Amino acid sequence: MTSQTTLAKPGQEPGEPDRPDSSGGLQAGLKNRHLSMIAIGGVIGAGLFVGSSAGIAAAGPAILLSYAMVGLMVVLVMRMLGEMAAARPSSGSFSAYADQALGRWAGFSIGWLYWFFWVVVLAVEATAGAKILESWIPGVPQWAWALIVMVVLTATNLVSVGSYGEFEFWFAGIKVVAIGAFVVVGFLAVFGFLPGADNEASGLAHLTDSGGFFPEGPGAILTGVLMVVFSFMGSEIVTLAAGESSDPQRAVSKATNSVIWRIAVFYLGSIFVVLTLLPWNDPSIVEKGSYVAALDVIGIPHAGQVMDFIVLTAVLSCLNSGLYTASRMAFSLGERGDAPRSFAKVNKRGVPQAAILSSVVFGFVAVFFNYQWPDTVFQFLLNSSGAVALFVWLVICFTQLRMRGIILRETPGKLVVRMWLFPYLTWATIAMISFVLVYMLTDDAAREQVVLSLLVAALVVGISLFREMRGRKAAAE
Repeated sequence: MTSQTTLAKPGQEPGEPDRPDSSGGLQAGLKNRHLSMIAIGGVIGAGLFVGSSAGIAAAGPAILLSYAMVGLMVVLVMRMLGEMAAARPSSGSFSAYADQALGRWAGFSIGWLYWFFWVVVLAVEATAGAKILESWIPGVPQWAWALIVMVVLTATNLVSVGSYGEFEFWFAGIKVVAIGAFVVVGFLAVFGFLPGADNEASGLAHLTDSGGFFPEGPGAILTGVLMVVFSFMGSEIVTLAAGESSDPQRAVSKATNSVIWRIAVFYLGSIFVVLTLLPWNDPSIVEKGSYVAALDVIGIPHAGQVMDFIVLTAVLSCLNSGLYTASRMAFSLGERGDAPRSFAKVNKRGVPQAAILSSVVFGFVAVFFNYQWPDTVFQFLLNSSGAVALFVWLVICFTQLRMRGIILRETPGKLVVRMWLFPYLTWATIAMISFVLVYMLTDDAAREQVVLSLLVAALVVGISLFREMRGRKAAAE
Protein backbone atom coordinates (compact mmCIF):
# COMPACT_ATOMS: atom_id res chain seq x y z
CA MET A 1 0.00 0.00 0.00
CA THR A 2 1.33 3.41 -0.91
CA SER A 3 0.56 6.77 0.59
CA GLN A 4 1.18 9.98 -1.33
CA THR A 5 2.41 12.79 0.88
CA THR A 6 0.39 16.00 0.99
CA LEU A 7 2.85 18.71 0.12
CA ALA A 8 2.49 22.16 -1.34
CA LYS A 9 3.80 22.00 -4.88
CA PRO A 10 5.30 25.02 -6.65
CA GLY A 11 2.52 27.40 -7.51
CA GLN A 12 0.02 25.54 -5.32
CA GLU A 13 -2.17 27.73 -3.16
CA PRO A 14 -2.64 27.01 0.55
CA GLY A 15 -5.35 24.44 1.02
CA GLU A 16 -5.40 23.42 -2.66
CA PRO A 17 -5.64 19.63 -3.11
CA ASP A 18 -2.34 17.93 -3.76
CA ARG A 19 -1.50 17.00 -7.31
CA PRO A 20 0.05 13.66 -8.11
CA ASP A 21 3.76 13.61 -8.83
CA SER A 22 5.22 11.46 -11.55
CA SER A 23 7.95 10.29 -9.23
CA GLY A 24 5.47 8.23 -7.26
CA GLY A 25 4.94 8.21 -3.52
CA LEU A 26 6.72 7.06 -0.41
CA GLN A 27 5.66 3.67 0.96
CA ALA A 28 3.44 3.48 4.02
CA GLY A 29 5.85 0.93 5.47
CA LEU A 30 6.04 2.08 9.09
CA LYS A 31 3.92 0.11 11.54
CA ASN A 32 2.26 1.49 14.64
CA ARG A 33 4.90 -0.09 16.89
CA HIS A 34 7.63 1.58 14.82
CA LEU A 35 6.02 5.00 15.18
CA SER A 36 5.36 4.49 18.89
CA MET A 37 9.02 3.74 19.54
CA ILE A 38 10.21 6.53 17.21
CA ALA A 39 8.03 8.93 19.20
CA ILE A 40 9.26 7.66 22.56
CA GLY A 41 12.91 7.31 21.57
CA GLY A 42 12.98 10.56 19.64
CA VAL A 43 13.32 12.60 22.81
CA ILE A 44 16.19 10.46 24.15
CA GLY A 45 19.37 11.53 22.41
CA ALA A 46 22.95 10.76 23.33
CA GLY A 47 23.08 14.30 24.73
CA LEU A 48 20.96 13.20 27.69
CA PHE A 49 23.55 10.59 28.66
CA VAL A 50 26.76 12.48 27.97
CA GLY A 51 25.72 16.13 28.25
CA SER A 52 23.73 16.24 31.46
CA SER A 53 26.83 16.27 33.69
CA ALA A 54 27.89 19.71 32.40
CA GLY A 55 24.43 21.12 33.12
CA ILE A 56 24.44 19.69 36.64
CA ALA A 57 27.89 21.16 37.29
CA ALA A 58 26.74 24.59 36.07
CA ALA A 59 23.36 24.86 37.83
CA GLY A 60 23.30 22.23 40.56
CA PRO A 61 19.87 20.81 41.50
CA ALA A 62 18.27 23.82 39.77
CA ILE A 63 19.06 22.07 36.47
CA LEU A 64 15.77 20.27 37.06
CA LEU A 65 13.99 23.58 36.45
CA SER A 66 16.08 24.11 33.30
CA TYR A 67 14.95 20.75 31.96
CA ALA A 68 11.37 21.52 32.98
CA MET A 69 11.41 24.88 31.17
CA VAL A 70 12.79 23.43 27.95
CA GLY A 71 10.47 20.45 28.29
CA LEU A 72 7.49 22.81 28.50
CA MET A 73 8.60 24.54 25.29
CA VAL A 74 8.93 21.19 23.53
CA VAL A 75 5.49 20.06 24.72
CA LEU A 76 3.90 23.24 23.37
CA VAL A 77 5.80 23.13 20.06
CA MET A 78 4.91 19.46 19.60
CA ARG A 79 1.26 20.26 20.27
CA MET A 80 1.32 22.87 17.51
CA LEU A 81 3.14 20.55 15.14
CA GLY A 82 0.79 17.72 16.02
CA GLU A 83 -2.20 19.89 15.12
CA MET A 84 -0.82 20.49 11.63
CA ALA A 85 0.61 17.00 11.07
CA ALA A 86 -2.59 15.21 12.10
CA ALA A 87 -4.58 17.34 9.64
CA ARG A 88 -2.01 17.17 6.81
CA PRO A 89 0.54 14.34 7.19
CA SER A 90 3.65 15.08 5.16
CA SER A 91 7.21 13.85 4.81
CA GLY A 92 8.20 17.52 4.82
CA SER A 93 6.35 18.23 8.07
CA PHE A 94 6.89 21.80 9.30
CA SER A 95 8.79 22.80 6.13
CA ALA A 96 5.81 21.87 3.97
CA TYR A 97 3.42 23.64 6.36
CA ALA A 98 5.60 26.77 6.37
CA ASP A 99 5.52 26.64 2.56
CA GLN A 100 1.72 26.60 2.60
CA ALA A 101 1.16 29.10 5.43
CA LEU A 102 4.03 31.60 5.23
CA GLY A 103 5.25 31.30 1.66
CA ARG A 104 7.72 29.30 -0.37
CA TRP A 105 10.64 31.28 1.01
CA ALA A 106 9.83 30.00 4.50
CA GLY A 107 9.45 26.36 3.49
CA PHE A 108 12.63 26.51 1.42
CA SER A 109 14.65 28.21 4.16
CA ILE A 110 13.66 26.12 7.16
CA GLY A 111 13.79 22.92 5.11
CA TRP A 112 17.39 23.46 4.02
CA LEU A 113 18.45 24.67 7.47
CA TYR A 114 16.94 21.56 9.02
CA TRP A 115 18.66 19.34 6.45
CA PHE A 116 21.96 21.10 7.18
CA PHE A 117 21.48 20.54 10.93
CA TRP A 118 20.99 16.80 10.55
CA VAL A 119 23.85 16.37 8.09
CA VAL A 120 26.18 17.88 10.71
CA VAL A 121 24.61 15.63 13.36
CA LEU A 122 25.49 12.61 11.20
CA ALA A 123 29.16 13.50 11.55
CA VAL A 124 28.90 14.17 15.28
CA GLU A 125 27.14 10.88 16.02
CA ALA A 126 29.32 8.80 13.69
CA THR A 127 32.42 10.14 15.43
CA ALA A 128 30.94 9.54 18.90
CA GLY A 129 30.05 5.97 18.01
CA ALA A 130 33.47 5.38 16.47
CA LYS A 131 35.21 6.47 19.69
CA ILE A 132 33.28 3.91 21.73
CA LEU A 133 33.88 1.12 19.20
CA GLU A 134 37.59 1.95 19.01
CA SER A 135 37.85 1.66 22.80
CA TRP A 136 36.40 -1.85 22.55
CA ILE A 137 38.37 -2.95 19.47
CA PRO A 138 41.46 -0.70 19.32
CA GLY A 139 42.94 -2.48 16.30
CA VAL A 140 40.51 -0.69 13.98
CA PRO A 141 41.15 3.06 13.54
CA GLN A 142 38.46 5.49 14.58
CA TRP A 143 37.85 6.82 11.07
CA ALA A 144 37.22 3.26 9.85
CA TRP A 145 34.59 2.70 12.54
CA ALA A 146 32.88 5.95 11.55
CA LEU A 147 32.87 4.78 7.93
CA ILE A 148 31.51 1.34 8.85
CA VAL A 149 28.71 2.78 10.97
CA MET A 150 27.68 5.24 8.25
CA VAL A 151 27.74 2.56 5.52
CA VAL A 152 25.68 0.07 7.54
CA LEU A 153 22.97 2.57 8.43
CA THR A 154 22.93 3.98 4.89
CA ALA A 155 22.31 0.46 3.60
CA THR A 156 19.53 0.04 6.15
CA ASN A 157 17.78 3.19 4.98
CA LEU A 158 18.21 2.21 1.33
CA VAL A 159 16.48 -1.16 1.76
CA SER A 160 13.07 0.20 2.79
CA VAL A 161 11.42 2.53 5.24
CA GLY A 162 10.38 -0.59 7.13
CA SER A 163 14.02 -1.53 7.74
CA TYR A 164 14.66 1.94 9.14
CA GLY A 165 11.63 1.52 11.38
CA GLU A 166 12.74 -1.92 12.54
CA PHE A 167 16.25 -0.79 13.40
CA GLU A 168 14.90 2.27 15.18
CA PHE A 169 12.37 0.15 17.06
CA TRP A 170 15.15 -1.91 18.63
CA PHE A 171 17.63 0.96 19.08
CA ALA A 172 15.01 3.13 20.75
CA GLY A 173 13.72 0.16 22.70
CA ILE A 174 17.10 -0.36 24.33
CA LYS A 175 17.26 3.34 25.26
CA VAL A 176 13.76 3.29 26.71
CA VAL A 177 14.33 0.12 28.73
CA ALA A 178 17.68 1.42 30.01
CA ILE A 179 16.30 4.77 31.16
CA GLY A 180 13.18 3.16 32.59
CA ALA A 181 15.26 0.67 34.57
CA PHE A 182 17.61 3.44 35.72
CA VAL A 183 14.71 5.51 37.04
CA VAL A 184 13.05 2.57 38.83
CA VAL A 185 16.27 1.24 40.38
CA GLY A 186 17.36 4.77 41.25
CA PHE A 187 14.14 5.59 43.09
CA LEU A 188 14.37 2.32 45.03
CA ALA A 189 17.95 3.15 46.04
CA VAL A 190 17.13 6.75 46.97
CA PHE A 191 14.43 5.69 49.41
CA GLY A 192 16.19 2.58 50.73
CA PHE A 193 14.12 -0.12 49.06
CA LEU A 194 16.86 -1.62 46.88
CA PRO A 195 18.28 -4.83 48.40
CA GLY A 196 22.05 -5.03 48.39
CA ALA A 197 22.64 -1.40 47.38
CA ASP A 198 26.07 -0.05 48.36
CA ASN A 199 24.75 3.35 49.46
CA GLU A 200 22.58 4.39 52.35
CA ALA A 201 19.17 5.81 51.51
CA SER A 202 19.70 9.53 50.97
CA GLY A 203 16.12 10.56 50.36
CA LEU A 204 15.87 14.11 49.09
CA ALA A 205 18.74 15.46 51.20
CA HIS A 206 21.19 15.90 48.32
CA LEU A 207 18.85 18.38 46.64
CA THR A 208 19.59 20.97 49.33
CA ASP A 209 22.61 19.90 51.42
CA SER A 210 25.36 21.28 49.17
CA GLY A 211 24.59 24.98 48.95
CA GLY A 212 20.82 24.67 48.64
CA PHE A 213 18.65 24.08 45.60
CA PHE A 214 20.17 27.12 43.86
CA PRO A 215 23.89 26.80 44.73
CA GLU A 216 24.92 28.94 41.75
CA GLY A 217 22.03 31.38 42.12
CA PRO A 218 18.64 31.46 40.34
CA GLY A 219 20.30 32.84 37.20
CA ALA A 220 21.99 29.47 36.70
CA ILE A 221 18.60 28.12 35.59
CA LEU A 222 18.94 30.09 32.35
CA THR A 223 22.53 28.95 31.92
CA GLY A 224 21.25 25.43 32.31
CA VAL A 225 18.59 26.05 29.67
CA LEU A 226 21.30 26.92 27.14
CA MET A 227 23.16 23.72 27.99
CA VAL A 228 20.22 21.32 27.73
CA VAL A 229 17.98 22.82 25.04
CA PHE A 230 19.66 21.09 22.11
CA SER A 231 19.41 17.64 23.69
CA PHE A 232 15.65 17.81 23.03
CA MET A 233 16.01 18.08 19.25
CA GLY A 234 14.47 15.07 17.54
CA SER A 235 11.03 14.96 19.11
CA GLU A 236 9.59 16.27 15.84
CA ILE A 237 10.89 13.33 13.77
CA VAL A 238 7.73 11.31 14.34
CA THR A 239 5.71 13.90 12.40
CA LEU A 240 7.91 13.32 9.34
CA ALA A 241 7.73 9.55 9.77
CA ALA A 242 3.94 9.62 10.14
CA GLY A 243 3.67 10.43 6.44
CA GLU A 244 4.92 6.90 5.73
CA SER A 245 2.44 5.08 7.95
CA SER A 246 -0.96 3.60 7.19
CA ASP A 247 -2.71 5.74 9.82
CA PRO A 248 -0.73 8.99 10.18
CA GLN A 249 -3.48 10.87 12.00
CA ARG A 250 -3.62 8.28 14.78
CA ALA A 251 0.17 8.10 15.03
CA VAL A 252 0.60 11.86 15.32
CA SER A 253 -2.23 12.21 17.84
CA LYS A 254 -0.74 9.48 20.01
CA ALA A 255 2.78 10.93 19.83
CA THR A 256 1.57 14.44 20.62
CA ASN A 257 -0.48 13.34 23.60
CA SER A 258 2.34 11.25 25.08
CA VAL A 259 5.14 13.81 24.86
CA ILE A 260 4.43 15.13 28.38
CA TRP A 261 5.04 11.84 30.17
CA ARG A 262 7.99 11.03 27.92
CA ILE A 263 9.80 14.20 28.96
CA ALA A 264 8.72 13.81 32.59
CA VAL A 265 10.04 10.26 32.89
CA PHE A 266 13.11 10.25 30.69
CA TYR A 267 14.49 13.72 31.39
CA LEU A 268 13.13 14.96 34.70
CA GLY A 269 12.88 11.49 36.24
CA SER A 270 16.41 10.38 35.38
CA ILE A 271 18.07 13.68 36.29
CA PHE A 272 16.12 13.71 39.58
CA VAL A 273 17.53 10.27 40.37
CA VAL A 274 21.11 11.44 39.71
CA LEU A 275 20.69 14.53 41.90
CA THR A 276 19.20 12.57 44.80
CA LEU A 277 21.72 9.73 44.72
CA LEU A 278 24.80 11.94 45.13
CA PRO A 279 25.64 15.62 45.71
CA TRP A 280 25.52 17.78 42.59
CA ASN A 281 29.14 18.86 43.12
CA ASP A 282 30.52 15.33 43.42
CA PRO A 283 33.60 15.26 41.12
CA SER A 284 32.61 11.88 39.67
CA ILE A 285 29.60 13.43 37.90
CA VAL A 286 31.90 15.35 35.57
CA GLU A 287 34.75 12.81 35.53
CA LYS A 288 32.66 9.72 34.77
CA GLY A 289 29.38 11.17 33.58
CA SER A 290 26.22 11.65 35.61
CA TYR A 291 24.66 8.25 34.89
CA VAL A 292 27.84 6.23 35.44
CA ALA A 293 28.44 8.09 38.71
CA ALA A 294 24.90 7.28 39.86
CA LEU A 295 25.23 3.61 38.90
CA ASP A 296 28.54 3.43 40.79
CA VAL A 297 26.85 4.82 43.90
CA ILE A 298 24.15 2.17 43.70
CA GLY A 299 26.81 -0.51 43.22
CA ILE A 300 26.02 -1.67 39.71
CA PRO A 301 29.07 -3.64 38.47
CA HIS A 302 30.79 -2.54 35.25
CA ALA A 303 28.71 0.65 35.19
CA GLY A 304 31.04 2.33 32.72
CA GLN A 305 30.83 -0.49 30.19
CA VAL A 306 27.06 -0.73 30.59
CA MET A 307 26.67 2.98 29.95
CA ASP A 308 29.04 2.85 26.96
CA PHE A 309 26.75 0.25 25.39
CA ILE A 310 23.65 2.36 26.07
CA VAL A 311 25.31 5.51 24.73
CA LEU A 312 26.41 3.61 21.61
CA THR A 313 22.82 2.49 21.11
CA ALA A 314 21.62 6.08 21.51
CA VAL A 315 24.26 7.27 19.04
CA LEU A 316 23.28 4.67 16.45
CA SER A 317 19.61 5.52 16.95
CA CYS A 318 20.30 9.21 16.44
CA LEU A 319 22.46 8.48 13.38
CA ASN A 320 19.78 6.23 11.91
CA SER A 321 17.05 8.80 12.50
CA GLY A 322 19.27 11.66 11.36
CA LEU A 323 19.87 10.03 7.99
CA TYR A 324 16.17 9.24 7.62
CA THR A 325 15.15 12.77 8.59
CA ALA A 326 17.66 14.52 6.33
CA SER A 327 16.67 12.34 3.37
CA ARG A 328 12.93 12.89 3.85
CA MET A 329 13.41 16.63 4.12
CA ALA A 330 15.48 16.53 0.92
CA PHE A 331 12.71 14.45 -0.70
CA SER A 332 10.10 17.01 0.31
CA LEU A 333 12.21 19.91 -0.96
CA GLY A 334 12.74 18.11 -4.24
CA GLU A 335 9.03 17.40 -4.63
CA ARG A 336 8.26 21.09 -4.14
CA GLY A 337 10.89 22.20 -6.63
CA ASP A 338 13.19 23.62 -3.93
CA ALA A 339 15.88 20.97 -4.49
CA PRO A 340 16.91 18.86 -7.49
CA ARG A 341 13.92 16.93 -8.83
CA SER A 342 15.91 13.70 -8.57
CA PHE A 343 15.57 13.95 -4.78
CA ALA A 344 11.82 13.37 -5.17
CA LYS A 345 12.18 10.17 -7.19
CA VAL A 346 11.61 6.87 -5.41
CA ASN A 347 12.49 3.31 -6.43
CA LYS A 348 10.05 0.41 -6.58
CA ARG A 349 10.35 -0.02 -2.80
CA GLY A 350 9.30 3.59 -2.26
CA VAL A 351 12.79 4.66 -1.15
CA PRO A 352 14.13 8.10 -2.21
CA GLN A 353 17.63 6.85 -3.07
CA ALA A 354 19.01 10.13 -4.39
CA ALA A 355 17.84 12.01 -1.30
CA ILE A 356 19.44 9.43 0.99
CA LEU A 357 22.74 9.22 -0.89
CA SER A 358 23.11 12.99 -1.24
CA SER A 359 22.53 13.41 2.49
CA VAL A 360 25.01 10.72 3.44
CA VAL A 361 27.65 12.09 1.04
CA PHE A 362 27.53 15.44 2.80
CA GLY A 363 27.59 13.55 6.09
CA PHE A 364 30.82 11.84 4.99
CA VAL A 365 32.26 15.23 4.06
CA ALA A 366 31.40 16.53 7.53
CA VAL A 367 33.06 13.47 9.10
CA PHE A 368 36.18 14.18 7.03
CA PHE A 369 36.19 17.78 8.26
CA ASN A 370 35.86 16.51 11.83
CA TYR A 371 39.01 14.40 11.49
CA GLN A 372 41.01 16.79 9.31
CA TRP A 373 40.12 20.19 10.80
CA PRO A 374 38.17 19.56 14.03
CA ASP A 375 38.89 22.94 15.62
CA THR A 376 38.34 25.12 12.56
CA VAL A 377 36.14 23.93 9.69
CA PHE A 378 34.09 21.39 11.64
CA GLN A 379 33.73 23.70 14.63
CA PHE A 380 32.36 26.32 12.23
CA LEU A 381 29.80 23.79 10.96
CA LEU A 382 28.81 22.93 14.52
CA ASN A 383 28.40 26.55 15.58
CA SER A 384 26.59 27.61 12.42
CA SER A 385 23.98 24.89 12.96
CA GLY A 386 23.82 25.32 16.74
CA ALA A 387 20.71 27.50 16.95
CA VAL A 388 18.80 25.86 14.09
CA ALA A 389 16.68 23.89 16.56
CA LEU A 390 15.33 27.12 18.02
CA PHE A 391 14.73 28.56 14.54
CA VAL A 392 12.73 25.44 13.65
CA TRP A 393 10.59 25.79 16.76
CA LEU A 394 9.95 29.47 16.00
CA VAL A 395 8.89 28.69 12.45
CA ILE A 396 6.54 25.97 13.72
CA CYS A 397 4.91 28.53 16.02
CA PHE A 398 4.40 31.18 13.34
CA THR A 399 3.24 28.55 10.85
CA GLN A 400 0.63 27.19 13.25
CA LEU A 401 -0.79 30.68 13.75
CA ARG A 402 -1.61 30.76 10.02
CA MET A 403 -2.32 27.08 9.42
CA ARG A 404 -5.12 26.93 12.00
CA GLY A 405 -7.21 29.26 9.83
CA ILE A 406 -6.30 27.42 6.61
CA ILE A 407 -7.28 24.04 8.06
CA LEU A 408 -10.55 25.38 9.48
CA ARG A 409 -11.37 26.91 6.11
CA GLU A 410 -10.42 23.95 3.93
CA THR A 411 -10.72 20.75 5.98
CA PRO A 412 -12.23 21.53 9.42
CA GLY A 413 -13.05 17.89 10.07
CA LYS A 414 -9.34 17.03 10.18
CA LEU A 415 -8.58 19.35 13.08
CA VAL A 416 -8.53 16.48 15.57
CA VAL A 417 -5.53 17.74 17.56
CA ARG A 418 -5.82 21.31 18.77
CA MET A 419 -3.27 23.62 20.34
CA TRP A 420 -4.31 24.56 23.84
CA LEU A 421 -5.50 28.15 24.50
CA PHE A 422 -4.90 29.20 20.90
CA PRO A 423 -3.47 31.70 20.05
CA TYR A 424 -2.28 32.81 23.49
CA LEU A 425 -0.04 29.83 24.26
CA THR A 426 1.39 29.99 20.75
CA TRP A 427 2.44 33.59 21.29
CA ALA A 428 3.74 32.72 24.76
CA THR A 429 5.90 29.98 23.22
CA ILE A 430 7.23 32.42 20.63
CA ALA A 431 8.17 34.76 23.48
CA MET A 432 9.95 31.96 25.38
CA ILE A 433 11.98 30.81 22.39
CA SER A 434 12.87 34.39 21.46
CA PHE A 435 14.01 35.03 25.03
CA VAL A 436 16.32 32.00 24.90
CA LEU A 437 17.84 33.24 21.62
CA VAL A 438 18.40 36.72 23.04
CA TYR A 439 19.87 35.29 26.23
CA MET A 440 22.28 33.20 24.13
CA LEU A 441 23.65 36.46 22.75
CA THR A 442 24.64 37.48 26.29
CA ASP A 443 26.45 34.21 26.95
CA ASP A 444 30.08 34.04 25.85
CA ALA A 445 29.91 30.34 25.00
CA ALA A 446 26.62 30.49 23.08
CA ARG A 447 26.96 33.86 21.33
CA GLU A 448 28.99 32.52 18.41
CA GLN A 449 26.39 29.81 17.75
CA VAL A 450 23.56 32.33 17.47
CA VAL A 451 25.52 34.77 15.32
CA LEU A 452 26.79 32.12 12.89
CA SER A 453 23.41 30.39 12.75
CA LEU A 454 21.75 33.73 11.98
CA LEU A 455 24.27 34.41 9.21
CA VAL A 456 23.65 31.00 7.64
CA ALA A 457 19.89 31.49 7.99
CA ALA A 458 20.14 34.93 6.36
CA LEU A 459 22.11 33.43 3.48
CA VAL A 460 19.52 30.68 2.91
CA VAL A 461 16.61 33.15 3.14
CA GLY A 462 18.42 35.44 0.71
CA ILE A 463 18.84 32.59 -1.79
CA SER A 464 15.16 31.74 -1.44
CA LEU A 465 14.01 35.31 -2.02
CA PHE A 466 16.32 35.64 -5.02
CA ARG A 467 14.86 32.45 -6.51
CA GLU A 468 11.33 33.75 -6.03
CA MET A 469 12.19 37.10 -7.57
CA ARG A 470 13.85 35.43 -10.55
CA GLY A 471 10.85 33.11 -10.94
CA ARG A 472 8.38 36.01 -10.97
CA LYS A 473 10.52 37.85 -13.50
CA ALA A 474 10.66 34.80 -15.77
CA ALA A 475 6.89 34.33 -15.49
CA ALA A 476 6.28 37.97 -16.40
CA GLU A 477 8.38 37.60 -19.54
